[in-house]
Amino acid sequence: MNIVFLSRWFPCPVDNGSKIRIYNLLRGLAQRHDVSLISFYELEGSEPDVAAMREFCQDVRLIPWQAYRQDSWRARFGYFSKTPRAYVDTYSPAMAQSIADTLSSEKVDLVIASQIDTAIYAGVFRGVPAIFEEVELGVLYDQYFSATSFPARMRGGLTWLKHSRYVAQLVNHFRLCTVVSERERDMLLKNIRGNFQVEIIPNCIDLARYVNIHEQPQPDTLVFTGSITYKPNYDAVCWFLENIFPQLRLRIPGLRLVITGEHANLPLPDTQGVLLTGMVEDVCPLIARSWLSIVPLQTGGGTRLKVLESMALGTPVVSTAKGVEGLAVRDGVHLLIANDPHEYSTAVLRLLLSPGLRQQLVEQAHDLVRERYNWEIFLPRYLELVERVAGNSGSAGSGMGRLGASLKI
Repeated sequence: MNIVFLSRWFPCPVDNGSKIRIYNLLRGLAQRHDVSLISFYELEGSEPDVAAMREFCQDVRLIPWQAYRQDSWRARFGYFSKTPRAYVDTYSPAMAQSIADTLSSEKVDLVIASQIDTAIYAGVFRGVPAIFEEVELGVLYDQYFSATSFPARMRGGLTWLKHSRYVAQLVNHFRLCTVVSERERDMLLKNIRGNFQVEIIPNCIDLARYVNIHEQPQPDTLVFTGSITYKPNYDAVCWFLENIFPQLRLRIPGLRLVITGEHANLPLPDTQGVLLTGMVEDVCPLIARSWLSIVPLQTGGGTRLKVLESMALGTPVVSTAKGVEGLAVRDGVHLLIANDPHEYSTAVLRLLLSPGLRQQLVEQAHDLVRERYNWEIFLPRYLELVERVAGNSGSAGSGMGRLGASLKI
């Protein structure tokens, strides 16, 4: 088949969770089909490695990504639109035109729109069967239902209402929606009414990518992987630095925390022993070199590729329950789970002071990833779904030809 894959993230370098998923999906699809990639790219990031993607993509087209600007005239106009402000502001005519040009110049059997940032262009799909890859509601859902103040709950409620109604409009024009966890599936079915199909394709990793990474773990090093420009990550790091890390350093004065990913000079609690690496070409050696990986997330959706990567690299994890939501992990077997500051600091100290416990968790976590979260297992199922959707001319997407007028921004 001829497949067009739309991506919010240019997959190379493979340096965040979304890119890991997208890269592996593209590589898997290319084993049996011709794949063209139309992707946004970050203007301020590293130069996109187009040559690497052309190893398995027939064509690669790049569109500059314009980050959401709350004070722009388009975002202000979004107050009066049924479309959430973020998508009003970031909508790219260049992306819409590139999709339209591709679909008009060649026979395309299927469009895969990764995440909502590309699903919003369904109005230019020209009736081609389409998959909404990785629908996510968890972040906004949690922001609304976990808000503690009345103003925050009002803002969160309005944002959630507008977003959920928009997603309800959107999903009915795709023949299939994929989600990464049972929680996301249940949330979608409970909150979004309509005629759409949902399948769980969990976040997985290519385990073979990690087998040749050998580093000596440093007993005084913790690691947090992920961009703190992503609000759930930023909130998690601030919570850890304010409530836990100073107490850990009182017990182990030389302890340090390595934070990878983009940080955009965001303010962090004034704490000694913190190293911000910024973007690095490959985070895997840094993870493998650390004694343990922290995942102190308080909000967010999906499943955590940062957890799976750490497990694959032999670095044990201490996480909140939210941080491993959607993963089939057990506390004390595959990792340690703690939710309040005292429990969390105690769990970290246990791993820092007990090499035997550390090794036990490492071995059991690696077995779990190999058996449950390895792309070798889930890729055949994903390819079967893709081929079924492209070959199915049933009614699940019959409204696509009328979608353009309703989704233009």
